[in-house]
Amino acid sequence: MPAARRPQPSPNEPGILVSRQILDAKGPGMTDQLDSRATDGAAGGGPETGRRAARHAVVIGGGVAGLLTARSLAAHAERVTVVERDRLPQEAEPRAGVPQGRHIHVLLEAGQRAMDELLPGVTEELRAAGAPRVGVPGDMIQWQHGSWIWRTEPTHHFLCGSRPQLEHAVRRRVLADPRVDVLEGTETVGLAGDAARVRGVLVRERGTAGRETEPRLLAADLVVDASGRGSKAPEWLAAIGAEPPREETLDTGLAYATRVYRNERHFDDTDALGTYIVPNPGQTHTAVVLPMEDGRFLVTLAGLRGDEPPTDEKGFEAFTEAFPDPLVRDWVTKAQPDSPVYGFRNTANVRRRYDLPGRRPAGFLVTGDALCTFNPIYGQGMSVGALGAVALRDALGDRRRTPSTARVQRALFQVSRQAWAISAGADRKMPGATGNAARTSAMERPASWYLARVQARAGGHPVVGAAFRDVLNLVRPVSRLFAPEVARAVLLGPEPPVRVRPPLRRTIDDVAGMAGPGAW
Repeated sequence: MPAARRPQPSPNEPGILVSRQILDAKGPGMTDQLDSRATDGAAGGGPETGRRAARHAVVIGGGVAGLLTARSLAAHAERVTVVERDRLPQEAEPRAGVPQGRHIHVLLEAGQRAMDELLPGVTEELRAAGAPRVGVPGDMIQWQHGSWIWRTEPTHHFLCGSRPQLEHAVRRRVLADPRVDVLEGTETVGLAGDAARVRGVLVRERGTAGRETEPRLLAADLVVDASGRGSKAPEWLAAIGAEPPREETLDTGLAYATRVYRNERHFDDTDALGTYIVPNPGQTHTAVVLPMEDGRFLVTLAGLRGDEPPTDEKGFEAFTEAFPDPLVRDWVTKAQPDSPVYGFRNTANVRRRYDLPGRRPAGFLVTGDALCTFNPIYGQGMSVGALGAVALRDALGDRRRTPSTARVQRALFQVSRQAWAISAGADRKMPGATGNAARTSAMERPASWYLARVQARAGGHPVVGAAFRDVLNLVRPVSRLFAPEVARAVLLGPEPPVRVRPPLRRTIDDVAGMAGPGAW
Protein backbone atom coordinates (compact mmCIF):
# COMPACT_ATOMS: atom_id res chain seq x y z
CA MET A 1 0.00 0.00 0.00
CA PRO A 2 1.33 3.49 -0.79
CA ALA A 3 2.44 5.51 2.19
CA ALA A 4 -0.45 7.44 3.65
CA ARG A 5 -0.47 11.07 2.58
CA ARG A 6 -1.31 13.66 5.20
CA PRO A 7 -2.23 17.01 3.63
CA GLN A 8 -2.45 20.03 5.91
CA PRO A 9 -4.77 22.37 3.99
CA SER A 10 -5.33 25.90 5.14
CA PRO A 11 -8.84 27.31 5.02
CA ASN A 12 -7.46 30.32 3.14
CA GLU A 13 -5.55 28.53 0.40
CA PRO A 14 -6.86 29.31 -3.10
CA GLY A 15 -7.64 25.63 -3.77
CA ILE A 16 -10.41 25.48 -1.17
CA LEU A 17 -13.24 27.76 -2.20
CA VAL A 18 -16.80 27.41 -0.99
CA SER A 19 -19.32 27.94 -3.75
CA ARG A 20 -22.78 26.82 -4.70
CA GLN A 21 -21.05 24.34 -6.97
CA ILE A 22 -20.49 21.07 -5.08
CA LEU A 23 -19.19 18.69 -7.67
CA ASP A 24 -18.62 18.91 -11.41
CA ALA A 25 -20.33 15.82 -12.78
CA LYS A 26 -18.72 16.38 -16.17
CA GLY A 27 -22.09 17.55 -17.38
CA PRO A 28 -24.72 19.40 -15.39
CA GLY A 29 -22.67 19.24 -12.20
CA MET A 30 -23.95 19.20 -8.66
CA THR A 31 -25.53 22.34 -7.28
CA ASP A 32 -27.49 23.27 -4.22
CA GLN A 33 -29.41 26.30 -3.09
CA LEU A 34 -27.86 27.81 -0.01
CA ASP A 35 -31.11 27.77 1.94
CA SER A 36 -32.91 24.81 3.47
CA ARG A 37 -35.24 24.37 0.52
CA ALA A 38 -32.61 22.19 -1.16
CA THR A 39 -33.09 19.50 1.47
CA ASP A 40 -36.85 19.90 1.60
CA GLY A 41 -37.15 18.43 -1.88
CA ALA A 42 -36.27 21.40 -4.11
CA ALA A 43 -34.22 20.56 -7.18
CA GLY A 44 -31.59 23.07 -6.21
CA GLY A 45 -31.61 25.38 -9.21
CA GLY A 46 -30.22 25.02 -12.72
CA PRO A 47 -26.65 24.78 -13.92
CA GLU A 48 -24.54 27.86 -13.40
CA THR A 49 -22.74 29.46 -16.32
CA GLY A 50 -18.99 28.97 -16.22
CA ARG A 51 -18.92 27.22 -12.88
CA ARG A 52 -15.77 25.31 -12.00
CA ALA A 53 -15.10 21.88 -10.59
CA ALA A 54 -15.23 21.42 -6.85
CA ARG A 55 -11.92 22.00 -5.16
CA HIS A 56 -12.17 19.55 -2.30
CA ALA A 57 -14.35 16.75 -0.95
CA VAL A 58 -13.92 15.19 2.51
CA VAL A 59 -14.95 11.67 3.46
CA ILE A 60 -15.25 10.90 7.19
CA GLY A 61 -14.14 7.32 7.77
CA GLY A 62 -11.57 5.11 6.05
CA GLY A 63 -13.44 1.82 6.11
CA VAL A 64 -14.75 -0.01 3.06
CA ALA A 65 -17.70 2.35 2.48
CA GLY A 66 -15.54 5.45 3.00
CA LEU A 67 -12.80 4.28 0.66
CA LEU A 68 -15.24 3.36 -2.10
CA THR A 69 -17.00 6.69 -1.63
CA ALA A 70 -13.65 8.43 -2.07
CA ARG A 71 -13.14 6.44 -5.25
CA SER A 72 -16.46 7.70 -6.66
CA LEU A 73 -15.79 11.31 -5.64
CA ALA A 74 -12.30 11.34 -7.16
CA ALA A 75 -13.83 11.50 -10.64
CA HIS A 76 -15.68 14.71 -9.77
CA ALA A 77 -13.41 16.70 -7.41
CA GLU A 78 -9.91 18.05 -7.73
CA ARG A 79 -8.99 16.18 -4.57
CA VAL A 80 -10.54 14.01 -1.91
CA THR A 81 -9.40 13.70 1.69
CA VAL A 82 -10.35 10.70 3.80
CA VAL A 83 -10.28 11.49 7.54
CA GLU A 84 -9.62 8.32 9.57
CA ARG A 85 -9.28 7.93 13.35
CA ASP A 86 -6.98 4.92 13.15
CA ARG A 87 -3.40 4.64 12.08
CA LEU A 88 -3.84 2.47 9.03
CA PRO A 89 -1.89 -0.80 8.91
CA GLN A 90 0.47 -1.37 6.00
CA GLU A 91 -0.67 -4.97 5.63
CA ALA A 92 -3.94 -6.87 5.98
CA GLU A 93 -4.28 -6.56 9.76
CA PRO A 94 -7.20 -5.88 12.14
CA ARG A 95 -7.54 -2.31 13.41
CA ALA A 96 -9.17 -0.83 16.49
CA GLY A 97 -11.70 1.24 14.54
CA VAL A 98 -13.34 -1.91 13.16
CA PRO A 99 -14.29 -3.81 16.33
CA GLN A 100 -16.20 -6.38 14.28
CA GLY A 101 -13.20 -6.90 11.99
CA ARG A 102 -12.22 -10.21 13.60
CA HIS A 103 -15.63 -11.71 12.89
CA ILE A 104 -17.05 -13.31 9.76
CA HIS A 105 -17.57 -10.97 6.81
CA VAL A 106 -19.09 -11.90 3.48
CA LEU A 107 -19.29 -9.97 0.23
CA LEU A 108 -22.57 -10.78 -1.49
CA GLU A 109 -22.83 -11.04 -5.25
CA ALA A 110 -24.29 -7.55 -5.61
CA GLY A 111 -21.42 -6.18 -3.55
CA GLN A 112 -18.87 -7.98 -5.72
CA ARG A 113 -20.36 -6.50 -8.87
CA ALA A 114 -20.38 -3.01 -7.35
CA MET A 115 -16.76 -3.24 -6.20
CA ASP A 116 -15.66 -4.45 -9.62
CA GLU A 117 -17.42 -1.49 -11.22
CA LEU A 118 -15.49 0.91 -9.02
CA LEU A 119 -12.20 -1.02 -8.85
CA PRO A 120 -12.07 -3.28 -11.92
CA GLY A 121 -10.61 -6.68 -11.14
CA VAL A 122 -10.57 -6.26 -7.36
CA THR A 123 -12.60 -9.42 -6.70
CA GLU A 124 -10.21 -11.45 -8.85
CA GLU A 125 -7.37 -9.91 -6.85
CA LEU A 126 -9.06 -11.09 -3.66
CA ARG A 127 -9.51 -14.57 -5.11
CA ALA A 128 -5.87 -14.67 -6.12
CA ALA A 129 -4.96 -13.75 -2.54
CA GLY A 130 -6.93 -16.76 -1.32
CA ALA A 131 -10.39 -15.36 -0.47
CA PRO A 132 -12.75 -18.36 -0.60
CA ARG A 133 -15.64 -18.24 -3.07
CA VAL A 134 -18.62 -20.14 -1.69
CA GLY A 135 -21.61 -21.17 -3.79
CA VAL A 136 -25.11 -21.28 -2.33
CA PRO A 137 -26.73 -23.59 -1.72
CA GLY A 138 -24.38 -26.26 -3.09
CA ASP A 139 -21.27 -25.47 -1.04
CA MET A 140 -23.05 -25.03 2.30
CA ILE A 141 -24.65 -27.31 4.87
CA GLN A 142 -27.55 -25.13 5.95
CA TRP A 143 -30.33 -25.62 8.49
CA GLN A 144 -33.25 -23.26 8.03
CA HIS A 145 -36.93 -23.24 8.96
CA GLY A 146 -36.57 -26.52 10.82
CA SER A 147 -34.98 -28.52 7.99
CA TRP A 148 -31.67 -29.06 6.22
CA ILE A 149 -31.87 -27.52 2.76
CA TRP A 150 -31.01 -29.20 -0.50
CA ARG A 151 -27.45 -28.65 -1.74
CA THR A 152 -28.50 -27.96 -5.31
CA GLU A 153 -26.26 -26.32 -7.90
CA PRO A 154 -25.19 -22.85 -6.70
CA THR A 155 -27.12 -19.95 -8.13
CA HIS A 156 -24.96 -17.34 -6.37
CA HIS A 157 -21.52 -17.08 -4.78
CA PHE A 158 -20.18 -14.96 -1.94
CA LEU A 159 -16.62 -14.16 -0.92
CA CYS A 160 -15.69 -14.82 2.71
CA GLY A 161 -12.08 -13.82 3.17
CA SER A 162 -11.25 -11.85 6.30
CA ARG A 163 -12.32 -8.23 6.69
CA PRO A 164 -8.68 -7.05 6.98
CA GLN A 165 -7.82 -8.75 3.69
CA LEU A 166 -10.69 -7.11 1.81
CA GLU A 167 -10.17 -3.68 3.33
CA HIS A 168 -6.44 -3.82 2.58
CA ALA A 169 -7.10 -4.62 -1.09
CA VAL A 170 -9.60 -1.77 -1.41
CA ARG A 171 -7.39 0.68 0.49
CA ARG A 172 -4.34 -0.11 -1.65
CA ARG A 173 -6.27 0.47 -4.86
CA VAL A 174 -8.08 3.63 -3.75
CA LEU A 175 -5.03 5.34 -2.21
CA ALA A 176 -2.99 4.66 -5.35
CA ASP A 177 -5.09 7.43 -6.96
CA PRO A 178 -3.12 10.69 -6.57
CA ARG A 179 -6.39 12.59 -6.16
CA VAL A 180 -7.15 10.77 -2.90
CA ASP A 181 -5.32 11.58 0.34
CA VAL A 182 -5.82 10.26 3.86
CA LEU A 183 -5.44 11.93 7.25
CA GLU A 184 -4.60 9.10 9.64
CA GLY A 185 -4.90 9.25 13.40
CA THR A 186 -7.31 12.16 13.02
CA GLU A 187 -10.80 12.38 14.40
CA THR A 188 -13.65 14.52 13.16
CA VAL A 189 -15.29 16.39 16.04
CA GLY A 190 -17.85 18.51 14.23
CA LEU A 191 -19.06 20.19 11.08
CA ALA A 192 -18.13 23.69 9.93
CA GLY A 193 -20.94 25.81 8.54
CA ASP A 194 -24.55 26.40 9.45
CA ALA A 195 -28.01 25.00 8.82
CA ALA A 196 -27.85 26.21 5.21
CA ARG A 197 -24.50 24.79 4.15
CA VAL A 198 -21.66 22.67 5.44
CA ARG A 199 -18.29 24.17 4.57
CA GLY A 200 -15.95 21.58 6.00
CA VAL A 201 -15.18 19.58 9.12
CA LEU A 202 -13.47 20.27 12.42
CA VAL A 203 -10.64 17.82 13.07
CA ARG A 204 -7.96 17.17 15.63
CA GLU A 205 -5.22 14.67 16.20
CA ARG A 206 -6.47 11.63 18.03
CA GLY A 207 -5.13 11.00 21.52
CA THR A 208 -4.14 13.02 24.55
CA ALA A 209 -2.22 15.64 22.59
CA GLY A 210 -5.16 16.27 20.29
CA ARG A 211 -7.64 16.65 23.14
CA GLU A 212 -5.50 19.41 24.58
CA THR A 213 -5.62 21.49 21.39
CA GLU A 214 -8.39 23.35 19.61
CA PRO A 215 -9.89 21.58 16.58
CA ARG A 216 -8.80 22.99 13.25
CA LEU A 217 -10.86 23.56 10.14
CA LEU A 218 -10.53 21.28 7.15
CA ALA A 219 -12.53 23.21 4.57
CA ALA A 220 -14.44 21.37 1.89
CA ASP A 221 -17.03 21.87 -0.81
CA LEU A 222 -18.65 18.53 0.04
CA VAL A 223 -18.52 16.38 3.19
CA VAL A 224 -19.65 12.73 3.21
CA ASP A 225 -20.06 10.91 6.51
CA ALA A 226 -19.03 7.26 6.14
CA SER A 227 -17.94 6.90 9.76
CA GLY A 228 -20.05 3.81 10.38
CA ARG A 229 -22.45 2.57 13.02
CA GLY A 230 -21.19 5.04 15.63
CA SER A 231 -21.76 8.15 13.49
CA LYS A 232 -21.98 11.43 15.41
CA ALA A 233 -23.59 13.30 12.52
CA PRO A 234 -26.96 13.81 14.27
CA GLU A 235 -25.17 15.64 17.12
CA TRP A 236 -22.98 17.59 14.68
CA LEU A 237 -26.02 18.77 12.73
CA ALA A 238 -27.78 19.90 15.89
CA ALA A 239 -24.66 21.84 16.89
CA ILE A 240 -24.83 23.98 13.73
CA GLY A 241 -28.57 24.58 14.05
CA ALA A 242 -29.71 21.93 11.58
CA GLU A 243 -32.29 19.21 12.13
CA PRO A 244 -31.07 15.71 13.00
CA PRO A 245 -32.70 12.83 11.14
CA ARG A 246 -35.42 10.65 12.54
CA GLU A 247 -34.01 7.30 13.64
CA GLU A 248 -35.67 3.91 13.21
CA THR A 249 -34.32 1.19 15.48
CA LEU A 250 -34.87 -2.53 15.88
CA ASP A 251 -32.82 -4.51 18.36
CA THR A 252 -33.07 -8.21 19.22
CA GLY A 253 -30.21 -7.98 21.69
CA LEU A 254 -28.25 -10.42 19.55
CA ALA A 255 -24.64 -10.96 20.56
CA TYR A 256 -22.08 -13.12 18.86
CA ALA A 257 -18.68 -14.59 19.52
CA THR A 258 -16.06 -15.70 17.00
CA ARG A 259 -12.97 -17.85 17.11
CA VAL A 260 -10.41 -18.92 14.48
CA TYR A 261 -9.82 -22.65 14.09
CA ARG A 262 -7.69 -25.03 12.09
CA ASN A 263 -9.33 -28.27 11.05
CA GLU A 264 -7.27 -30.58 8.87
CA ARG A 265 -10.06 -33.16 9.06
CA HIS A 266 -12.76 -30.88 7.69
CA PHE A 267 -12.82 -32.41 4.20
CA ASP A 268 -12.61 -35.94 5.57
CA ASP A 269 -16.13 -35.45 6.90
CA THR A 270 -17.79 -33.33 4.22
CA ASP A 271 -17.38 -31.86 0.74
CA ALA A 272 -19.11 -28.65 1.86
CA LEU A 273 -17.09 -25.49 2.43
CA GLY A 274 -19.11 -24.26 5.39
CA THR A 275 -22.09 -24.59 7.71
CA TYR A 276 -24.89 -22.20 8.61
CA ILE A 277 -27.54 -22.74 11.30
CA VAL A 278 -30.12 -20.03 10.61
CA PRO A 279 -32.16 -18.82 13.60
CA ASN A 280 -35.92 -18.48 13.76
CA PRO A 281 -38.39 -17.53 16.52
CA GLY A 282 -38.45 -21.11 17.82
CA GLN A 283 -34.69 -21.74 17.56
CA THR A 284 -32.89 -18.49 18.28
CA HIS A 285 -29.27 -19.63 18.13
CA THR A 286 -26.99 -19.02 15.15
CA ALA A 287 -23.85 -20.87 14.10
CA VAL A 288 -21.64 -20.16 11.09
CA VAL A 289 -18.49 -22.01 10.02
CA LEU A 290 -16.70 -20.50 7.01
CA PRO A 291 -13.21 -20.79 5.51
CA MET A 292 -10.68 -17.96 5.46
CA GLU A 293 -8.00 -17.08 2.92
CA ASP A 294 -5.22 -18.94 4.74
CA GLY A 295 -6.85 -22.34 5.14
CA ARG A 296 -8.20 -21.62 8.60
CA PHE A 297 -11.86 -21.29 9.54
CA LEU A 298 -13.91 -18.71 11.38
CA VAL A 299 -16.58 -20.04 13.70
CA THR A 300 -19.27 -17.62 14.89
CA LEU A 301 -21.93 -18.46 17.49
CA ALA A 302 -24.79 -16.09 18.32
CA GLY A 303 -27.73 -15.81 20.71
CA LEU A 304 -30.30 -13.22 21.71
CA ARG A 305 -30.56 -10.98 24.76
CA GLY A 306 -30.06 -13.01 27.93
CA ASP A 307 -28.68 -15.98 25.99
CA GLU A 308 -25.43 -14.57 24.66
CA PRO A 309 -22.53 -16.89 23.75
CA PRO A 310 -19.67 -16.72 26.28
CA THR A 311 -16.27 -15.39 25.28
CA ASP A 312 -14.23 -17.81 27.39
CA GLU A 313 -12.97 -21.03 25.82
CA LYS A 314 -15.03 -23.50 27.85
CA GLY A 315 -18.18 -21.42 27.63
CA PHE A 316 -17.80 -20.95 23.87
CA GLU A 317 -17.45 -24.69 23.31
CA ALA A 318 -20.34 -25.47 25.66
CA PHE A 319 -22.59 -23.10 23.66
CA THR A 320 -22.31 -25.46 20.66
CA GLU A 321 -24.58 -27.85 22.59
CA ALA A 322 -27.48 -25.43 22.07
CA PHE A 323 -28.10 -26.27 18.42
CA PRO A 324 -30.68 -28.66 16.96
CA ASP A 325 -27.96 -30.98 15.61
CA PRO A 326 -24.51 -31.93 16.97
CA LEU A 327 -22.84 -31.01 13.65
CA VAL A 328 -21.21 -27.79 14.86
CA ARG A 329 -20.30 -29.26 18.25
CA ASP A 330 -18.58 -32.21 16.58
CA TRP A 331 -16.75 -29.91 14.16
CA VAL A 332 -15.38 -27.75 16.99
CA THR A 333 -14.36 -30.85 18.97
CA LYS A 334 -12.19 -32.05 16.06
CA ALA A 335 -10.68 -28.63 15.30
CA GLN A 336 -7.75 -26.80 16.90
CA PRO A 337 -8.34 -23.28 18.27
CA ASP A 338 -6.04 -20.68 16.71
CA SER A 339 -7.17 -17.46 18.39
CA PRO A 340 -8.91 -16.11 21.48
CA VAL A 341 -12.69 -15.80 21.45
CA TYR A 342 -13.83 -12.34 20.36
CA GLY A 343 -17.28 -10.99 21.23
CA PHE A 344 -19.49 -8.34 19.65
CA ARG A 345 -22.82 -6.99 20.93
CA ASN A 346 -23.65 -3.77 19.10
CA THR A 347 -25.99 -5.40 16.56
CA ALA A 348 -29.14 -3.27 16.43
CA ASN A 349 -30.65 -2.29 13.08
CA VAL A 350 -30.58 1.51 12.89
CA ARG A 351 -31.82 3.59 9.97
CA ARG A 352 -31.33 7.36 9.95
CA ARG A 353 -33.86 9.04 7.67
CA TYR A 354 -31.73 11.71 6.01
CA ASP A 355 -33.87 11.11 2.92
CA LEU A 356 -36.91 12.75 4.53
CA PRO A 357 -37.55 16.50 4.39
CA GLY A 358 -35.91 18.53 7.12
CA ARG A 359 -33.85 21.62 7.80
CA ARG A 360 -30.48 20.22 6.80
CA PRO A 361 -27.51 21.82 5.09
CA ALA A 362 -26.43 21.53 1.51
CA GLY A 363 -23.04 19.98 0.91
CA PHE A 364 -23.42 17.15 3.44
CA LEU A 365 -24.23 13.50 2.66
CA VAL A 366 -24.35 10.33 4.74
CA THR A 367 -23.64 6.82 3.46
CA GLY A 368 -22.80 3.28 4.55
CA ASP A 369 -23.47 2.21 8.13
CA ALA A 370 -23.70 5.86 9.17
CA LEU A 371 -26.91 5.98 7.13
CA CYS A 372 -28.31 2.50 7.65
CA THR A 373 -26.75 -0.25 9.73
CA PHE A 374 -28.02 -3.80 9.83
CA ASN A 375 -27.79 -6.69 12.22
CA PRO A 376 -24.33 -7.95 11.14
CA ILE A 377 -25.42 -11.58 11.25
CA TYR A 378 -27.04 -11.10 7.83
CA GLY A 379 -23.76 -10.13 6.14
CA GLN A 380 -25.07 -7.13 4.18
CA GLY A 381 -23.01 -4.16 5.35
CA MET A 382 -20.02 -4.19 2.98
CA SER A 383 -22.21 -4.96 -0.02
CA VAL A 384 -24.60 -2.08 0.73
CA GLY A 385 -21.60 0.23 1.26
CA ALA A 386 -20.32 -0.69 -2.21
CA LEU A 387 -23.77 -0.24 -3.75
CA GLY A 388 -23.95 3.19 -2.11
CA ALA A 389 -20.67 4.22 -3.73
CA VAL A 390 -22.00 3.18 -7.13
CA ALA A 391 -25.24 5.10 -6.47
CA LEU A 392 -23.17 8.19 -5.57
CA ARG A 393 -21.15 7.85 -8.77
CA ASP A 394 -24.28 7.47 -10.87
CA ALA A 395 -26.11 10.38 -9.23
CA LEU A 396 -23.19 12.74 -9.72
CA GLY A 397 -22.76 11.64 -13.34
CA ASP A 398 -26.45 11.87 -14.27
CA ARG A 399 -26.69 14.37 -17.13
CA ARG A 400 -30.48 14.41 -16.97
CA ARG A 401 -30.84 15.87 -13.49
CA THR A 402 -29.13 18.40 -11.30
CA PRO A 403 -27.65 16.33 -8.44
CA SER A 404 -28.77 18.34 -5.44
CA THR A 405 -27.84 17.21 -1.94
CA ALA A 406 -31.40 16.03 -1.33
CA ARG A 407 -31.58 14.03 -4.55
CA VAL A 408 -28.24 12.32 -4.01
CA GLN A 409 -29.12 11.51 -0.40
CA ARG A 410 -32.32 9.86 -1.54
CA ALA A 411 -30.33 7.78 -4.01
CA LEU A 412 -28.04 6.63 -1.20
CA PHE A 413 -31.03 5.74 0.95
CA GLN A 414 -32.66 3.80 -1.87
CA VAL A 415 -29.83 1.25 -2.15
CA SER A 416 -30.22 0.34 1.54
CA ARG A 417 -33.99 -0.31 1.44
CA GLN A 418 -33.93 -3.93 0.38
CA ALA A 419 -31.24 -4.94 2.85
CA TRP A 420 -33.21 -3.19 5.61
CA ALA A 421 -36.38 -5.03 4.60
CA ILE A 422 -34.54 -8.35 4.85
CA SER A 423 -32.75 -7.67 8.13
CA ALA A 424 -35.56 -5.85 9.91
CA GLY A 425 -38.18 -8.22 8.52
CA ALA A 426 -36.38 -11.22 10.01
CA ASP A 427 -35.58 -9.53 13.32
CA ARG A 428 -39.16 -8.36 13.92
CA LYS A 429 -40.16 -12.00 14.29
CA MET A 430 -37.58 -12.76 16.96
CA PRO A 431 -38.70 -12.85 20.60
CA GLY A 432 -37.83 -9.79 22.65
CA ALA A 433 -37.25 -7.45 19.73
CA THR A 434 -37.41 -3.80 20.82
CA GLY A 435 -37.35 -0.39 19.14
CA ASN A 436 -39.68 1.88 17.23
CA ALA A 437 -39.37 -0.31 14.11
CA ALA A 438 -40.09 -3.59 15.92
CA ARG A 439 -43.81 -3.78 15.22
CA THR A 440 -45.30 -5.29 12.08
CA SER A 441 -48.02 -2.96 10.85
CA ALA A 442 -51.42 -4.15 9.64
CA MET A 443 -50.41 -3.28 6.09
CA GLU A 444 -47.27 -5.42 6.37
CA ARG A 445 -48.98 -8.53 7.73
CA PRO A 446 -50.13 -10.01 4.39
CA ALA A 447 -46.63 -9.67 2.95
CA SER A 448 -45.18 -11.15 6.14
CA TRP A 449 -47.53 -14.14 5.83
CA TYR A 450 -46.51 -14.64 2.20
CA LEU A 451 -42.78 -14.35 2.93
CA ALA A 452 -43.08 -16.93 5.70
CA ARG A 453 -44.42 -19.34 3.08
CA VAL A 454 -41.51 -18.42 0.79
CA GLN A 455 -38.99 -19.25 3.52
CA ALA A 456 -40.72 -22.54 4.29
CA ARG A 457 -40.32 -23.63 0.65
CA ALA A 458 -37.01 -22.04 -0.31
CA GLY A 459 -34.89 -24.94 0.92
CA GLY A 460 -36.75 -27.63 -0.99
CA HIS A 461 -38.23 -26.01 -4.11
CA PRO A 462 -35.77 -25.04 -6.89
CA VAL A 463 -37.83 -22.16 -8.30
CA VAL A 464 -38.67 -20.62 -4.93
CA GLY A 465 -35.13 -21.20 -3.65
CA ALA A 466 -33.52 -19.52 -6.66
CA ALA A 467 -35.79 -16.48 -6.36
CA PHE A 468 -35.20 -16.28 -2.60
CA ARG A 469 -31.42 -16.27 -3.10
CA ASP A 470 -31.71 -13.63 -5.83
CA VAL A 471 -33.29 -11.33 -3.27
CA LEU A 472 -30.96 -12.21 -0.39
CA ASN A 473 -27.94 -11.52 -2.60
CA LEU A 474 -29.44 -8.11 -3.49
CA VAL A 475 -29.25 -8.80 -7.24
CA ARG A 476 -33.02 -8.78 -7.78
CA PRO A 477 -35.77 -6.74 -6.08
CA VAL A 478 -38.20 -8.21 -3.58
CA SER A 479 -40.81 -8.23 -6.35
CA ARG A 480 -38.93 -11.26 -7.74
CA LEU A 481 -40.62 -13.29 -5.00
CA PHE A 482 -44.04 -12.41 -6.44
CA ALA A 483 -43.32 -13.55 -10.01
CA PRO A 484 -46.08 -15.89 -11.30
CA GLU A 485 -44.02 -19.09 -11.21
CA VAL A 486 -42.82 -18.30 -7.68
CA ALA A 487 -46.25 -17.26 -6.38
CA ARG A 488 -47.80 -20.41 -7.81
CA ALA A 489 -45.40 -22.61 -5.85
CA VAL A 490 -45.70 -20.50 -2.70
CA LEU A 491 -49.49 -20.27 -2.63
CA LEU A 492 -50.52 -23.60 -4.14
CA GLY A 493 -47.59 -25.92 -3.60
CA PRO A 494 -47.09 -28.09 -0.52
CA GLU A 495 -44.54 -27.32 2.14
CA PRO A 496 -41.58 -29.69 1.72
CA PRO A 497 -41.16 -32.42 4.33
CA VAL A 498 -38.50 -31.93 6.98
CA ARG A 499 -35.04 -33.16 6.06
CA VAL A 500 -33.66 -34.51 9.33
CA ARG A 501 -30.06 -35.39 8.46
CA PRO A 502 -27.42 -32.83 7.49
CA PRO A 503 -26.25 -33.29 3.88
CA LEU A 504 -22.55 -33.77 4.54
CA ARG A 505 -22.00 -34.71 0.91
CA ARG A 506 -23.88 -33.76 -2.20
CA THR A 507 -25.92 -36.61 -3.61
CA ILE A 508 -27.47 -37.17 -7.01
CA ASP A 509 -30.73 -35.98 -5.51
CA ASP A 510 -29.07 -32.76 -4.30
CA VAL A 511 -27.62 -32.09 -7.74
CA ALA A 512 -30.98 -32.73 -9.37
CA GLY A 513 -32.83 -30.76 -6.72
CA MET A 514 -35.28 -33.59 -6.09
CA ALA A 515 -36.09 -35.67 -3.04
CA GLY A 516 -34.60 -39.14 -3.02
CA PRO A 517 -35.63 -42.21 -1.05
CA GLY A 518 -34.64 -41.98 2.58
CA ALA A 519 -33.50 -38.36 2.31
CA TRP A 520 -36.18 -37.06 4.64
